[in-house]
Amino acid sequence: MRSVLRTALGALLTLLVSSAAIFAALAASPGDAASRLAGPKATAAQIAVIRHANGLDQPMPLRYLHWLEGCLHGDFGTSLQYQQSVASLLAPRVGQTLALVGLTALLIVAGGLGAGIVGAVSRRGSAALTVLSGIGVAVPSFVAAALLIQVFALSLGWLPAISTGVGGLRGLLLPALALAVSWAAYLAQVVRASLREALGEEHVAIARSRGLSPAGVFRRHVLRNAAPEITTVSGLAVAGLVAGTVVVEQAFGIGGIGSFLVQSVASKDSNVVLAISLLMVLAFIVTTTATDLLHRALDPRIRGAADSRERQAR
Repeated sequence: MRSVLRTALGALLTLLVSSAAIFAALAASPGDAASRLAGPKATAAQIAVIRHANGLDQPMPLRYLHWLEGCLHGDFGTSLQYQQSVASLLAPRVGQTLALVGLTALLIVAGGLGAGIVGAVSRRGSAALTVLSGIGVAVPSFVAAALLIQVFALSLGWLPAISTGVGGLRGLLLPALALAVSWAAYLAQVVRASLREALGEEHVAIARSRGLSPAGVFRRHVLRNAAPEITTVSGLAVAGLVAGTVVVEQAFGIGGIGSFLVQSVASKDSNVVLAISLLMVLAFIVTTTATDLLHRALDPRIRGAADSRERQAR
């Protein structure tokens, strides 16, 4: 119970510190949002009116406290550029990003786990995995996006190059592949190494000597022992996907929160930037916390150590 409370307090503190750091960075960045809104022909008086109407003439700490108070009441402010509530602007875009992240997560886990298992049990598969995973890890998502568009959209014409949200799964497949390549390759390397280490354990040899089938030995003894490490890496991969969507959504024209973040940073729309950044931080915290809890459930050594510390604290 105490560990759960510590985790919750740590998450809240991380969100608070992150919001303050992002707010300060936006305030210190060059450019003036009021001048952008007013246009190049606006007078100083018109710019001052816009600045006052949006609270931009107040000191930065006071603006941050006002924004934080609004967040506690579920109000993330008004977009400076669109003059609409930030929540109404983000609602349709969050769905696009979640669909992309969900499909990418499936590709990472399925591709990385499958390739890692093949590489662990097959010598030829191991050699091929070493080469392909090394290339995959080294390829950035924007390079993968360009290559995928060139091959599957422009040359073969199988999939659309631009996802407008209408194409459904077909429209998200190329962006998800571009986002999944690097993480799936890394996960495959981790899975192969973990399974090979588990295959060399003494209890695996004992299970084989007792006449258990190879599939049973692999499932009950090898895969189960490697599961905690595989789960951790998979969780970290999924946690980093939300931030990774920024580049991919721009490349494929997806109207998600990643591309919207780029537009909002360019226009110094601070309320939108803050809301999206905190959503990304929150997604990372939730995913890593869930991964940690699952890791503890799968690894009895960690669970036992945590229980022992709680008993000593009492």
